[in-house]
Amino acid sequence: MTEARHIRVTGLVQGVGFRPFVWRLARELELAGWVRNDAAGVEIAAEGETRQLDILIDRLRREAPPLARVEDVCAVSAPARGHGDFVIAASGGGAVTTAIGQDTGLCGDCLDELFKPADRRWRHPFITCTHCGPRYTLTRRLPYDRANTSLVEFPLCPDCKTEYTDPGNRRFHAETLCCPNCGPQLQLLNPAGGPLPGDAIVATLDLLQRGAIVAIKGLGGFHLVCDARNANVVARLRERKAREEKPFAVMAANAASFLPFANCDAAAQALLQAPARPVVLLPKAGIELAGIAPGIQWLGAMLPATPIQWLLFHEAAGRPAGTDWLRDPQSLLLVMTSANPGGEPLVTGNNEALQRLSGIADAFLLHDRDILLRCDDSVMRVSASGPAFLRRARGYTPCPIKLPLSGPSVLALGAALKNTLCITRGDEAFVSAHIGDLDNAATCTFLEETVEHLSGILDVRPEALACDLHPDFHSTRLAHALAERWNLPLIQVQHHHAHLAALAVEHGVSDTLIGCALDGVGLGSDGTPWGGELLSVDDDGSFARLGHLTCLPLPGGDRAAREPWRMAAAVLHRLGRGDEIALRYAAHPAAAQLNTLLERGINAPLTSSLGRVFDAAAALLGLCDNTSFEGQAAMLLEGCAARHSGALRIWGQSWHIEKNQLSLLPLLARLAEWDGSREEAAARFHLTLAHALVDWISALAPAARTVAFGGGCCLNAILTRHLSVLLEDSGRRGLFARQLPPNDGGISLGQAWVALQRIVQCGKR
Repeated sequence: MTEARHIRVTGLVQGVGFRPFVWRLARELELAGWVRNDAAGVEIAAEGETRQLDILIDRLRREAPPLARVEDVCAVSAPARGHGDFVIAASGGGAVTTAIGQDTGLCGDCLDELFKPADRRWRHPFITCTHCGPRYTLTRRLPYDRANTSLVEFPLCPDCKTEYTDPGNRRFHAETLCCPNCGPQLQLLNPAGGPLPGDAIVATLDLLQRGAIVAIKGLGGFHLVCDARNANVVARLRERKAREEKPFAVMAANAASFLPFANCDAAAQALLQAPARPVVLLPKAGIELAGIAPGIQWLGAMLPATPIQWLLFHEAAGRPAGTDWLRDPQSLLLVMTSANPGGEPLVTGNNEALQRLSGIADAFLLHDRDILLRCDDSVMRVSASGPAFLRRARGYTPCPIKLPLSGPSVLALGAALKNTLCITRGDEAFVSAHIGDLDNAATCTFLEETVEHLSGILDVRPEALACDLHPDFHSTRLAHALAERWNLPLIQVQHHHAHLAALAVEHGVSDTLIGCALDGVGLGSDGTPWGGELLSVDDDGSFARLGHLTCLPLPGGDRAAREPWRMAAAVLHRLGRGDEIALRYAAHPAAAQLNTLLERGINAPLTSSLGRVFDAAAALLGLCDNTSFEGQAAMLLEGCAARHSGALRIWGQSWHIEKNQLSLLPLLARLAEWDGSREEAAARFHLTLAHALVDWISALAPAARTVAFGGGCCLNAILTRHLSVLLEDSGRRGLFARQLPPNDGGISLGQAWVALQRIVQCGKR
């Protein structure tokens, strides 16, 4: 029997080869009709035998292209039009309900062509196809057509046009398609902007091997690149970028090339080789790369994502034909760090690079394909329960996160540190790429630009806004300004409530959730700084504070977060050992008077922060008195614990619970008097802390079978591993962040979800 169907496919189905996939499938099944992109996704009109149409619909779900993510296939009967063939039609319009795909690394087929001397795209720096390459960072709007990308400036040559219009070709409607004859061009410039002679790749590699720092244009921004084995140039890069100790990421041609420097198991290798090409934290082992990650136990490793990056390694290997050379370790290792001087947003434009990176880069490897949206590298690690984000950006943004219910669109502006924003559309939440710390004007402007770009590309006008409680955050001030400008309701969400609400979304929890929010600081609903909270999060957008860590003073206020020795001093004071402060920390002039100031309570607000407990622990063990980047003390403490290889046991009687508060002072007292191995002390601290937290949860929420853990302290792999095991042993299940970072990078999702819950709840009244 012959009939016709109108089929709608939604999800990530544009820019991933879905239309040619449908075309080939329909022709195989001898169906007539058409397929096209529109703002809602992919639309199909198909005519043919009933059984063949049923097979088409089934295979649309099961056999989609590798980068596609099919969320729904909806088919309804339609009048037959008598189509004679099956074709790919021009894109349609309508209200946007689909999303653009994320940027991905080079696929295997393109890599084969890149290294094949006989291929017309041999050594082509912009090789791409339907299954790989940039998407999000070069798209102005949907639908995803070439006219809406930065490739519109590069008309296709006859050969590329033939590939683009051939449904049987891998590059059929590949919007970033180009070749050496019609695509963007590379250019290597000196610091004054003048061209350097010779092949750009050859000359760039030569500069790198001779100790230069080169700014190289990537997918979502520039990288600053140098030879990772050259300690002198690494030190020079740190000095020029004013990045004292924060770790650098290192790029190698393959996972085997990292083995002299780090351990890379099968799970880490799979993550390194994923299409997203994130930076993956590998446990250090063997040879130390001087200056790359000083004092830290992990090496940030990444593999090439772009043809330009691949070509540098190919050139260093001697331009071998084929890909067999990639089976062996390669000697070239490159520092690949984001080009964002002074903590400002990534550099994206050519002229911008020459201006903002002046005095940092010795040369500039540029091209004339515009980056339309900044997008930093994603950073991940392998945990006991799977891959986990430290920063979610390139390769994963803007993949949506499913919400437990659908509702009006909410725009959430996030926190002040590690800022992201979130926009909801129906039952989907779109979290932006990492924006950064809102402590400079350029990043604040970047946040405002991202509001405009993400809402525009999703074709969404928010119906409500959400933000943090803190009145001094730029994100909060922006939310108030937008709410007034757009005449929209604004919902303010407590910081730690948002942390746990984000976990509720990730794990599809729609009823009450018990959780620990463990971080550096966030403004509490009582106006004091929180950071070690046991909360009950309800499904109506409300929460209750069940308990918190016993508060410690912050000597010097915000300075205590940058100077961990001050937190150690606060602990000594609370232990009745304040007279030791001046002697222990004699290197710090302020130490002489600190005990007196603590006794008088001068400039020493109280906080329940677990992050500051980590700071105190690191300083008491002599690991870190002052920090040069956020979280450094805790990272050094975790790294020290990771180096302990002996038997491990908790310190008994090292915490107590009183009036719903968990006091860790006895545990910190152990560190203050410890005279053994620092590695053992750090390891015992982590294990004892995990026992204390689980004991606290058991005392205050004995009926809870599921417990969520959010906040920046949950980036600590040792702590979360211990928590997972202890919870399982007690018959409970721990929920940890997987789709977003547990730190403030996930706050915007939690804000959006709480706002949506309150809006829906209000509508029920």
